[in-house]
Amino acid sequence: MKTDTIAAVATAMSPSGIGIIRLSGAEAFEIADKVYRAGKKKGKLLSDQESHTIHYGYIFDGEEMIDEVLVMLMRGPRSYTGEDTVEIDCHGGVYAVKRVLETVIRNGARPAEPGEFTKRAFLNGRIGLSQAEAVMDVISAKSEYALKSSLSQLKGSVQEKIREIREKIIYHIAYIESALDDPEHISLDGYPEELNEVMTELKKKVERLLATADEGKMIQEGIKTVIVGKPNAGKSSLLNLLVGEEKAIVTNIAGTTRDVLEETVILQGIALRILDTAGIRDARDTVEKIGVDRAKAHMKDADLILYVVDSSQPLDDNDREIIELIRDKKAIVLLNKSDLEPAVRAEELETLTGKCVISISAKEETGIERLEQRMKEMFFHGELAFNDEVYITNMRHKQALQEAQQSLSMVSQSIEDGMPEDFFSIDLMNAYEALGSITGESVGEDLVNEIFSKFCTGK
Repeated sequence: MKTDTIAAVATAMSPSGIGIIRLSGAEAFEIADKVYRAGKKKGKLLSDQESHTIHYGYIFDGEEMIDEVLVMLMRGPRSYTGEDTVEIDCHGGVYAVKRVLETVIRNGARPAEPGEFTKRAFLNGRIGLSQAEAVMDVISAKSEYALKSSLSQLKGSVQEKIREIREKIIYHIAYIESALDDPEHISLDGYPEELNEVMTELKKKVERLLATADEGKMIQEGIKTVIVGKPNAGKSSLLNLLVGEEKAIVTNIAGTTRDVLEETVILQGIALRILDTAGIRDARDTVEKIGVDRAKAHMKDADLILYVVDSSQPLDDNDREIIELIRDKKAIVLLNKSDLEPAVRAEELETLTGKCVISISAKEETGIERLEQRMKEMFFHGELAFNDEVYITNMRHKQALQEAQQSLSMVSQSIEDGMPEDFFSIDLMNAYEALGSITGESVGEDLVNEIFSKFCTGK
């Protein structure tokens, strides 16, 4: 564990009201003393001050005053990293922040690596690994639900569930090992049947967590929503309406959209990654054909398809092709241009597609609230709550849970096959280790370094 003192800018490097430079390590207070001078109390040393106090003064580089600042002091272990920590709040000009950082580095600190503050918090036992990963999820949250889920994980919701399962597993590993070492005093008669009941219970808990992974991925990354339809059905108008500005070119010329246009939209706290695609029809040139092929490719891995139909035009072979493409997908049919005389009706489309049909008018901006509510019901069963429910939003966690589930199933299979008890112990330990990789209680240094390398510098 490194004990040297690190420093980095903890705020964005752009003009702002305040910029924060963070120092953490054994010499944080000593370095702060070298660069800080109090406003009125000359000779005041920060190292003599109480923890969790704020001090007004100036940062000096030698005899040159750099900026007017507030300095926050936090002594370990009551700090984010668990180490002595100093945060310098200066004016948010890019040059001013850069000069303050350069000054503390010249006086003994070294530049922090990406994620090194949070890495130290993990290594010092302040937070678990799943909590550390939730820090970046909070920073990158794109929606209300993503933020709530990340904050829930930051408070330890995933870690708590995993530790409950691991405690039961390690109890039975210890029991088996003790019985094998001391068979005269600890009997295993009838134990396989008892263990099988425990395995059933634990597998259900793991399955419940895994069942949230798909929803969790959409909460964190957004619902991949692909808008499809024939040319001129109103796809680009719908995108512009959902985004709230003119992102896509809208004309009366069929085939205006040639490539995929992606935007992120927040609807009722849910993030949608909306892709506007080329109109699906028999392409008239090579470029349009590429656009149509890309539209079909995106449909295959979409979380949701919005099929836009021009209600003023009768259905044709292109519509029938699209209907077949969405047959086994989550999709909503949008009967657009409901302000015009209809040539196709909602009932007809419901029969043909088997999907929910909503009448909208992108021009008149009607029907969008019903669309939003329908999407919420489809993916999150109405309202999302984060009081008791835990969502798995991290792919690494999902893979570890799958490994644990497989190992627990192998224990059940060994019991069913009448295998010796030491076989149970091997698979139980594999499950225990897999789950420990989520909380960081059984994880290698290489994986820790890889995880934190993806963090932003200063966090």
